[in-house]
Amino acid sequence: MSATTRRTTDEETRMKVGFIGLGAMGSAMASNLLAAGHAVTVWNRSAAATEPLASLGAKVARTADRAAQGEVLCSMLANDQAVREVFLDGGLLDAMDRGTVHVNHATISVALAQQLAEEHAKRGLAYVAAPVFGRPDMAAAAKLNILVAGQSAAIERVRPLLEAMGSKLWPLGDAPERANVAKIAGNFMLAAAIESMAEATALTRAHGVSAANFLEVMTNTLFAAPAYQGYGKLIAEQRFKPAGFALPLGLKDVELALTAGSAARVPLPFAGVLRDSLLEALAADDAELDWSALALVAARRAHLDERG
Repeated sequence: MSATTRRTTDEETRMKVGFIGLGAMGSAMASNLLAAGHAVTVWNRSAAATEPLASLGAKVARTADRAAQGEVLCSMLANDQAVREVFLDGGLLDAMDRGTVHVNHATISVALAQQLAEEHAKRGLAYVAAPVFGRPDMAAAAKLNILVAGQSAAIERVRPLLEAMGSKLWPLGDAPERANVAKIAGNFMLAAAIESMAEATALTRAHGVSAANFLEVMTNTLFAAPAYQGYGKLIAEQRFKPAGFALPLGLKDVELALTAGSAARVPLPFAGVLRDSLLEALAADDAELDWSALALVAARRAHLDERG
């Protein structure tokens, strides 16, 4: 449901929720839980990120385990390493009470998703994988599309929280890793769309047709879809800062796709092309740019700026 149609909960349905990982996405998602009337305790490695949420009524935990004292713990950490360090190596799973539901919104590898499901089950914890599609502005507006996989009873328990953060839930079965592989595959498709626009606009620019003019045609005709329209606008306007999804994260997700493909013996030849394009962007010190800056890589390959 959208931000304009969300209703606050009553006392009977108010849930005690922990939220850890307060980057641009996590902060926006946690703020929507607060807006829906839930009691939210937040934790982040960098304490400064908790201050805006504290001003909205969140409690701030000094340690991750103190944020995990409620009925549900949501997490939005950056990558496999961060998830491992906090939940496995850091002992957070051992500190959680039996019956607690952990909702993991991070984009992580299939292998780690499977391991987490096993480790939660050993401790009597419920585990729901709920990665999201959407950039920070969509998270702030509670318009995320949320992929959901895990035991149905656990999903039903956290449904009010997920509906407070997103516009639609997409159930994908009992095995949590199914949500993760779908998220990885979806991000692979987004990267492919960006790369195709990057190369196509380099071609049109070389023949005197601006990226803006070309992409206006494409995103209103053959490719009139949100992904093409949103990223096409960024490419046309050369608006790569601030990054809604930074290039290193794009590389991480394409590499997750390659790893998942190798594990299942599924060739992904174009994923290799994307990986190299992303590496080329990072080699040019573009790490702080949005991954739509793949358009810069295509332009540099064609030496467009040198042509005048």
